Amino acid sequence: MATERAGRRKRGGGGAARRAERTAVRIESAKYIERNIPNFEILDEEALLIIEQNAETVLEEIGVNFVDNPEALELWRQAGADIEGERVRIPRGLARKLCQTAPEKFVQHARNPERNVEIGGRSLVLAPVYGPPFVRDLAGGRRYATMDDFRNFVRLGYMSKYLHHSGGTVCEPTDVPVNKRHFDMLLAHMTLSDKPFMGSVTDPGRAQDSVDMCEILFGKEFVRENTVMTSLVNVNSPLTFDSTMMGALEVYARNNQACIISPFIVGGAMAPVTVAGTLTQVLAECLAGIAYSQLIRPGAPVIFGCFVTSIDMNSGAPTFGTPEASQILYGAGQLARRLNLPFRSGGGLCGSKLPDAQAAYETANTLNAALLGGVNFMLHACGWLEGGLVASFEKFVMDADQLGILQRLAAGVDISENGQALDAIREVGPGGHYLGCAHTQGNFKDAFWRTGLLDYKPFETWDEEGARDTVILASERVAKLLSDYVQPALDPAIAAALEEYVQNRKAAMPDAFV
Repeated sequence: MATERAGRRKRGGGGAARRAERTAVRIESAKYIERNIPNFEILDEEALLIIEQNAETVLEEIGVNFVDNPEALELWRQAGADIEGERVRIPRGLARKLCQTAPEKFVQHARNPERNVEIGGRSLVLAPVYGPPFVRDLAGGRRYATMDDFRNFVRLGYMSKYLHHSGGTVCEPTDVPVNKRHFDMLLAHMTLSDKPFMGSVTDPGRAQDSVDMCEILFGKEFVRENTVMTSLVNVNSPLTFDSTMMGALEVYARNNQACIISPFIVGGAMAPVTVAGTLTQVLAECLAGIAYSQLIRPGAPVIFGCFVTSIDMNSGAPTFGTPEASQILYGAGQLARRLNLPFRSGGGLCGSKLPDAQAAYETANTLNAALLGGVNFMLHACGWLEGGLVASFEKFVMDADQLGILQRLAAGVDISENGQALDAIREVGPGGHYLGCAHTQGNFKDAFWRTGLLDYKPFETWDEEGARDTVILASERVAKLLSDYVQPALDPAIAAALEEYVQNRKAAMPDAFV
């Protein structure tokens, strides 16, 4: 009897240990995606050649404007372009030739080397929403973003398994002066997460601050030799490169830091209404911007960017998840690969005001297109709402959950001996079931992707637990992730040096809110 009680205690202890293991806080981080599936190519060779030839015509005959940037104009003049005022006309083939020195892929280093990402080739790196001035959550509704909101998004990004990158301006903290908020945002990325991050592009001086802070975090020599930031440089479409963004590009290129050269296009307003016409303009703008980065520093890492949405011709509002946007994404990916350049596009884009069915449909359309279209760096992978005006806490975790599906799809189909499962088919035979067979027992833990958020319980259980919809479940998950958050360790001397740098730089300038 005593032996039996001891056995029960032993079994009970094992059960407690298993329960403790299941409920213990685990911070998981999946490696960046390496595709084992083919890219979807929507354009044939004839169509690609037509678009490429038309883009060269645009550069040669129409040209691009480099606004308020005499140094850029002089560099283009020396390279052989025709300069008229601020208009740069680039001889046929020159921009494409200059682009050849840009690397096909590169590694962006994180302060935790296990979080390093490779951008280009067959990889896909997922980064969160970028730039919204508003945030939304179930408790507070829609409101202007604060620095506390920003820090919580960085924490959520760190806790999200399938986000490989901490991002940049996850939301725009409006309670901090415009000229100082980049310090706080960078400090949050550097200290609250150990994933790679983006630098500031809103002023060349802020780009330099980003480089300086990275030199504190990584060491000056390491930053000189390695890429530790990937930052977003938008083209002022159509065909205009402003001095602010180009100034940031110049700082980053000189310092061997990566930039995404990305036309920002609402089709029908900033580019033609047709897919081929928009692709022509996208290619012309990317060729000019990437070529300019190589004029600054041959070999500077750069990404061919494409952010294109269509427009509602009744209201003038941008639309997302549309078939035309997917066609442009697929085509732009082909054009980028023909240049041997990494490609940025896609994300969890939607026009909905709430994390509802519209948001889910539009987001799913874009996420799937980005996976199939060969995107290497996906900004806005989670949290985007209301056409990019809002960063939603609930949608952040809803999207972050679904990113695991991309990870699983990209792996392709397992055709190993285990994947073929002939032993299971033999064991079960006609009329049996697979629930208890050896193959199922050996594979059930990771055979199927499992959501960390969505509800698959029987109706009765779901109803008894409060009939919670997805937004309520997401709100609870946000709270759980933030309560479980543990800040990654950082050398105290480095943390102190970063704080001192930020305090001194802030003290040296007056506040500015415009």
